[in-house]
Amino acid sequence: MKLDVLSEAVAASTTAPALSVHTHARAPWGLRFGGRRGFGFHVIVDGECLLIRDGAQPIVLRAGDVVLIPAGSPHTLANPATAEPVDPVVVHRVDRITIGGDGEETTLLSGAYRIEQSRRHPLLADLPEVVHLPSSREPRLAAAIALLANEIRSPGPGGDAIVTALVEALLIYILRAWYGTRATGWTAAMADPAIGHSLHRMHAHPAEPWTVDRLAAEIGLARATFTRRFTRLVGEPPLTYLTRWRMITAARLLRHDHAPLATIARQIGYTSEFAFAKAFKREYGIAPGIYRRNHESLADGAWP
Repeated sequence: MKLDVLSEAVAASTTAPALSVHTHARAPWGLRFGGRRGFGFHVIVDGECLLIRDGAQPIVLRAGDVVLIPAGSPHTLANPATAEPVDPVVVHRVDRITIGGDGEETTLLSGAYRIEQSRRHPLLADLPEVVHLPSSREPRLAAAIALLANEIRSPGPGGDAIVTALVEALLIYILRAWYGTRATGWTAAMADPAIGHSLHRMHAHPAEPWTVDRLAAEIGLARATFTRRFTRLVGEPPLTYLTRWRMITAARLLRHDHAPLATIARQIGYTSEFAFAKAFKREYGIAPGIYRRNHESLADGAWP
C-alpha cells in the first residue's frame, strides 16, 4: 500500500487540528457525541463500554479497541450494564471529563478529526459508517494505542504534546489497519504497480499537464488498457480523478495559504484564474474566494 497517497489524501482533507477529550467514568454513565462535522473517534484505554447508535445493534468495546465514525453521526457511549445510557452528557469541547457513579471504571480518549465533508477524497469517502478495530488486529495500531494509554494513565512532562501528536498520527494508523485487511478498492489501486505509480505522479505533481496518453506511456500500457484498469480500481477515469485531486488540493491551499487565487490556480495546473474558479465552483458549489472566507470565519475551537 503506497502510504504517500494515503498521507496526502488525509493532509489535503484535514481542515484543522484534531480535538480530543479524556474521560474517566464509573458506572452508571453515558456520553453523547456527534451530529456535527468531523470524523469522530474513540480509544478505549481501560474497561468496557457500549457504542449505541439509533437503529443498530450496540457494539461492545473493550480496552485497546479503537472506533472511527467517519460520518460524525450521533452516537452514545455508555457502561455495558444496560442497553440505554443513564443521563447521557453531550460533549462539546473540554479537555477532561469525570462522570458517573461508583461502579466499574472505564477510561476513554475521544475526539474528532476535522475533515472536509463536502468533497472528501474517495479514499476517505469509501469508509463505512463505523470502523471498529479490535486491539489485536494490527500490531502498529496497538502500539500507538498503548503509547496513548500510558500517557493518559501516567501523565508526565510534555504529556499533552505527546497525546496531541499521537492523536494526529492515529488516523493514519486506523486507515492503514482498515484498508490493509482488504484486497479491493483503494487497497488494490495503491498496491497495483502501474496504477499506484500513476496516482503517486498525479498527487506529487498536480500542476503537470497530464493526459491519459502520457500517464499510460509512463507505465508502458496502452491507453485503453490503462483507462480500464485505472477506472476499475479507482472507481473513476484518470482525468476525472485528476480534476478531483486538483480541487481537493486547491481547497487545502485556500484554507491554509493566503496566496492570490491566480497563484493557487497555477499550482494545480490551471493557466487562468477564471478557468480555475469555474472548475472549483462546479466541484464545491461556491466560488473559491467565498470558500476561503467561509473557512476563515469558522471558530477554531468549535467541536465539529
